[in-house]
Amino acid sequence: MQRIIAVNSNTYHGYSLCQAMDGISKAGFKYIELTATKGWTEHVFPTMSLKQLYKIKDELKENDLIPISMSGHCNLMDKGRITDFIANIRLAGFFGCEHVISSIGEAHLKDKAEISNFEVAGHIQELIPYLEEYNLILGLENHGKHGTGKCLKDIIDIVNSPRVVINYDTANAIFYGAVNLEEDVEACINEIGHIHLKDKAGRQDEWNFPALGKGRIDFKMILSKLKQAENNCPLSIEIEFTKNGAKNIEEINQAVKDSYQYLQSIGLEI
Repeated sequence: MQRIIAVNSNTYHGYSLCQAMDGISKAGFKYIELTATKGWTEHVFPTMSLKQLYKIKDELKENDLIPISMSGHCNLMDKGRITDFIANIRLAGFFGCEHVISSIGEAHLKDKAEISNFEVAGHIQELIPYLEEYNLILGLENHGKHGTGKCLKDIIDIVNSPRVVINYDTANAIFYGAVNLEEDVEACINEIGHIHLKDKAGRQDEWNFPALGKGRIDFKMILSKLKQAENNCPLSIEIEFTKNGAKNIEEINQAVKDSYQYLQSIGLEI
């Protein structure tokens, strides 16, 4: 079975969703991960009008892009944010996504709540009826204090639902988790249900996430591990550049094209 390979629209942070769709489509990709991250990249958001949302649906069709997933990060440790994430689930359902993604804490915003793994698992279990209603899989992303796949596996084991999996961010495991990537992937390979393919350059703690193939992450190893485990989960490319961001839209478009060519060079069909 051919693997689904998307591009996360957060790659175009600071630019419009129209620009993201145009660049992703022209690079040759057929799938997109929409971004609804509060205070960071709000390419789609539950507060948009139906007119706006239907316009985006039309533009996706015009660009021949299928929305496979949606990043809708909320602080799942904060009971008060559960309602917000339910709105994100409904938004993902509106676009016909198969996956909705969130870190345990609030990505790119300062978290206000920290609780135990058992408590956060309880919050996640409250979301399962909504995931079932909209036929969605929740991917928990390794991020911040929950930076490793092994850590997320512990929470997913407690939740114990096929509707909840790991969204494994390959660069976050290094940046936040400071782990041996191969060992961490092996520790949670069966729980991985969605992957952010993100490269890492520079120091371990340096914000430097270039086009695929421009950093030091061994993507061939990751793909080999997935193949051995018969894990055909979707892959979503995310490029976040350096702290200064991309110089311009042309740099982003080139990085997306370079990533397409790199994946082809290592044997992936897109």
